[in-house]
Amino acid sequence: MGRPTLLTSVDRVREEGSWLFTVRDRHDATEEAILVPCAEGVEGWINRCTHEPQRLDTGRGVTIRDGEVVCPRHGSHFDACSGACADGPARDTELVGVELAVRHGDVFLIDDGLTFEHEGGIDDGESPSSSSHISF
Repeated sequence: MGRPTLLTSVDRVREEGSWLFTVRDRHDATEEAILVPCAEGVEGWINRCTHEPQRLDTGRGVTIRDGEVVCPRHGSHFDACSGACADGPARDTELVGVELAVRHGDVFLIDDGLTFEHEGGIDDGESPSSSSHISF
C-alpha cells in the first residue's frame, strides 16, 4: 500500500451527499471518482456507469435514492455500499471501486493504482476553450 492521501471527511460527504475528485491511474490517465455515504460509512467508486461511459456525478452531485446511486442517463440503480446493480440496463454489474480507509472521521485514498490529483472533476478549474472561429 502506498502512502494514504487525505481526501475529505465523512461528515462532509454526508452533508453534501457525495464528493467528486480526480485521480490518475497507473497508465497516467485521469479518472473521476466519487465518494458516497452508505450504511457502513463512506464508499468510493469510479465516476462511471457500467452500462455506458456515463458520469454518475455530472458536476451537480450524485443522485442517491434509498441508499442507491442512480445513473442519470438510463436510471440503473447501484447499491451505494456494494456497487452492485440489480435493475436497469446495467443489471448484474458492479461499479469499479476505489480503495479507501476511514480514520477518526477522515477519508483517505489508499488505492495503489490511483494517485489523487484534485477535488472536483477532471475539467474543474480549467478555462473553457472557445469553439468560435470569429476573430476581431
